[in-house]
Amino acid sequence: MITILGPTASGKTDLAAHLAARIHAEIISADSRQVYRGMDIGTGKDLADYTVEGEQIPYHLIDICEPGTKYNLFQYQKDFLKAYEDIVDRGVMPILCGGTGLYIESVLGGYHLSPVPQNQALRDSLAEKTLEELTEMLRQLKSKTGSNMHNKTDVDSCQRAIRAIEIETYNLEHPTPEREFPKIDSLIIGVDIERDARRAKISERLKKRLDGGMVDEIKGLLDRGIPADNLIYYGLEYKYVTEYIIGKTTYKEMYRKLEIAIHQFAKRQMTWFRGMERRGYKIHWIDALLPMETKVDEIMKLIENQNNTCLDYDKRE
Repeated sequence: MITILGPTASGKTDLAAHLAARIHAEIISADSRQVYRGMDIGTGKDLADYTVEGEQIPYHLIDICEPGTKYNLFQYQKDFLKAYEDIVDRGVMPILCGGTGLYIESVLGGYHLSPVPQNQALRDSLAEKTLEELTEMLRQLKSKTGSNMHNKTDVDSCQRAIRAIEIETYNLEHPTPEREFPKIDSLIIGVDIERDARRAKISERLKKRLDGGMVDEIKGLLDRGIPADNLIYYGLEYKYVTEYIIGKTTYKEMYRKLEIAIHQFAKRQMTWFRGMERRGYKIHWIDALLPMETKVDEIMKLIENQNNTCLDYDKRE
């Protein structure tokens, strides 16, 4: 397998699609929010990126569940394995692509997970605590379990923090049983974008998404009866735009806070990826600002250097 990771606005999906076109691969998404139908602009699905020179690149784990539900890491692992095995069984190379570090590492590291039921008594006891208090509780729990899960990249609201505490508490009290998970060897490509360029792209993209109907998209979800709290749970665009729509903030304040939050999110993503390197994952970094053909050629050289005999990149000829 090939893995392409990087922070938001780095162009990783476009790169994955162009590589897939070159080697006739299929893409498995590693994005915790693109799984939801109807959440398109805010999650940056950019489905047009999956068409390269008129060729539609097959993709998986996008638009697989309803908005308002709470997809989780355990479910992602199950869905990933189903997609991965289907692709490999057909003799095709899978490309794992996304920015949700927890999802990516759960696959590459073969996390052994089990479903964790809701603990209403625990939730009630945590309901009045601040995000800072919850974050400290989570830190203490993780020190006991030795867990790499639930860092600040994915825990940015009280609801998410409470769910993380619920999971870590359950795993502390009920040691996770061994789950079979196949050994997956992967060439890992990181899309590296210089900080100022990343910030400029994030700001430009935010304006484009707001001008392109993101507020109307989220209004439509609310009009369908999805509770505001459920959308706020998803964080970033859905949190801040929902708060604007329900009158908790002004448009100007929403814009300012959301832009800051996305910049902070991208920084946390890079912190996670650097942490992966410290945990032993070899990431080959490629400059995001290089021409597309150059980036694909660099990946092809890495593939050749690793003597990856699974690829037949002469199919086109």
